[in-house]
Amino acid sequence: MRRIMIIGGPASGKSTLARAMGARLGLPVFHMDHIHWRPGWIERSPGNKMALVKQVVAQEAWVFEGGHSASNHLRLARADLLIWLDVPVTLRLWRAARRTIRDRGRVRPDMQRDCPETVAMLPAFLRFIWTTHRSSRAKARASFQAATIPKHRLTRLAEINTYLETLT
Repeated sequence: MRRIMIIGGPASGKSTLARAMGARLGLPVFHMDHIHWRPGWIERSPGNKMALVKQVVAQEAWVFEGGHSASNHLRLARADLLIWLDVPVTLRLWRAARRTIRDRGRVRPDMQRDCPETVAMLPAFLRFIWTTHRSSRAKARASFQAATIPKHRLTRLAEINTYLETLT
């Protein structure tokens, strides 16, 4: 296992799992939020995002997490393993609120520099999670079903932790 793709909705635990897997397996970790955002919460253009995704995918080893469904086909074409974190939207909403309040004013390790958590952005982020959860889940399901590589759909924290324990 040299290239691992992790997908799921916002606040599903992708970044946390990616960091844990990278540490256990000695693989570099890449976060889609570093590609999606430029410093200062400036969104990159679609073409620029794809170019950066291609740079990561071309590498020999990676744990690449993120929900950029437009690039799923590129990542899947090179991945050895796909993990879909399909956790309930209510849990994701709670996690997003908790981490925004907990980390307010700080930049999370999976975010681009100069993109601090702010409570002012929380209502829009929660709305985004709620209004896109069905469509983004459908896209993740389609990628998962199309994948011809080993894959795991994890739906609960206990499943995620059990899976992590199996890695050497």
